[in-house]
Amino acid sequence: MSLRLRLSLILGTAFILIWALAATWMLCDLRQQMMFSLDQRLVASARMVAGLIDQLPQPLTSKGEGTRLSTDQFSIPDGMACQVSSLRGEILARSHNHADQTLDDQRSGFHDQMIDGALWRSFTYARGDVRITTADRHLEREALNRSILLAASAPVLVALLGSLGLLWLGVGKGLAPLNRMRDALRRRSPDSLEPLQVRALPSELQPLLETQNQLFQRIGQTIERERRLTGDAAHELRSPLTAIKTHLQVARMTDGKVREQALEHAEQGADRLHRTLEQLLLLARVEGSLSFDDGVQYSAEQIARQAIQDAGLGDNRRIVLQAAAPAAQVFPDMPAALAVAALRNLLDNALRHSAADAPVELQVQVEANTVGFLVRDHGPGIDAQNLQHVTQRFWRNGHSEGCGLGLAIVQAIVQRCACSLTFDSHADGLRVLLQMPLRAHQM
Repeated sequence: MSLRLRLSLILGTAFILIWALAATWMLCDLRQQMMFSLDQRLVASARMVAGLIDQLPQPLTSKGEGTRLSTDQFSIPDGMACQVSSLRGEILARSHNHADQTLDDQRSGFHDQMIDGALWRSFTYARGDVRITTADRHLEREALNRSILLAASAPVLVALLGSLGLLWLGVGKGLAPLNRMRDALRRRSPDSLEPLQVRALPSELQPLLETQNQLFQRIGQTIERERRLTGDAAHELRSPLTAIKTHLQVARMTDGKVREQALEHAEQGADRLHRTLEQLLLLARVEGSLSFDDGVQYSAEQIARQAIQDAGLGDNRRIVLQAAAPAAQVFPDMPAALAVAALRNLLDNALRHSAADAPVELQVQVEANTVGFLVRDHGPGIDAQNLQHVTQRFWRNGHSEGCGLGLAIVQAIVQRCACSLTFDSHADGLRVLLQMPLRAHQM
């Protein structure tokens, strides 16, 4: 069912209900007013007959019972009966239309009575020594009532049908901006991710347009990440694969010590290829906002120890941990897997750029609402002009053996989890401070 038809049915049903209630109220009031007017006609006719009797040259009682007077004499309207009787019950005069019918005139005022199987509405008026009774049939009253109600219902029905027609047109006009959005989306090419531009949209549709454009933007960012990941993977994996292939060819053509060295170099290339693939996949997961929350909570000290255990590929004995006492009781407000991955990459970077016998220091600093992990190496440091490039993908300082993704992953985690990352280079090494927010109940 279309939105236009649904709105028209809902509003149309409400219109019909309101109009039906209003018409019922109006027609009931009209019926009451009409019945009141017909009763007043009986009263007026009785008083008019009384006035005419007073004007007769000879009293009506002297003419005797059964006297017939014409309708013209009393000016009785057609369809009405009139009867004049004495206080003793003698019928002095009655209209010629109902000569064989006797009206009950013992009670004054209005009352209903049955005459020859027909229901009559009568009014008795006493004046002097006579009673005047006027009456009309209920059947004629109902016929008049139906004709008047039918005449009054026709405009109401026409107005209702006109209102429903205008409602249909109005709903269609009101939904025109939505139809323009639909047409604009339909005209777009399947690969178009440009913001949707629709003019003169009402305020109710502006959030929908903004949400639609935000969706296009997110889709564009996702596609861009996929393209960049594909390009990076193609660029970075080509060299290790080529080197592995070359070393294997050398090993196939030689033997002895040369063959062993070629196989060793091929194995090192495979290890580098494996690390690069793992880093690329982790970066794609972090930038793709995939969930890392597995329900496990690590304290700051546990994160530091786990990162030390995972770092260095067996060279983690050079890492010296200095954890403040509260570090075992505070929990960072971020997935533990991301916290460990970020700190592990910082430690790997420090180990890689330090001398083989130089220590790497890791300090855990707890503050009011954050916990800081300070990683310090004793390497050559980084020039000030190069500090702004350290978190770029595949950027390497000198002849580093890394894949150039470790600090880029740390930066992606920092942006995702509202952390902060600070680099401070000195002549005796690089200091990196990674600060993570604490859970709200610990602040």
